[in-house]
Amino acid sequence: MNSNLPRNRGLYFEEFDTGLKFSSAGRTVSEGDIVTFAGVSGDYNQIHTDAEFSRTTPFGQRVAHGLLGLSIASGLAMRTGVLEGTVLAFREINDWKFIKPIFIGDTISVVMEVKETKALPRIGGGSIVIAMDVKNQRNESVMKGNWTVLVASKAAVAGVGQAA
Repeated sequence: MNSNLPRNRGLYFEEFDTGLKFSSAGRTVSEGDIVTFAGVSGDYNQIHTDAEFSRTTPFGQRVAHGLLGLSIASGLAMRTGVLEGTVLAFREINDWKFIKPIFIGDTISVVMEVKETKALPRIGGGSIVIAMDVKNQRNESVMKGNWTVLVASKAAVAGVGQAA
């Protein structure tokens, strides 16, 4: 199943099946994004902030911070609506690889596939492992890995506010 439809709420834990796929919209990375991220993170490495220096590197131009790309990917994943209002926590990032640089003007999007689900009744939901593949406008993977999120179950949400 592939879904790009907006939702009023995200999926509950019970609605996630192994193999379920989702894709995000694209987002173009700007010079302003890189400058702002440098300010927020304190990472002013010349490869990100100095156009003249960057011309002398193997990339030939400034590149976005790897963690900026990861942060944008997180936002793109949330914008799919799949986890809207049902995600309880972002738990882990595993096997993350930075494969290719993201340049100013690149448009990235995320392809997500559910790899594993595990019910955790104690927390009122479950754990979901999602394979994340961040791609540029040429459909090249620029980074990928697995995210683990905790998602509420329908029964737990339905029971909120009910007297015991």
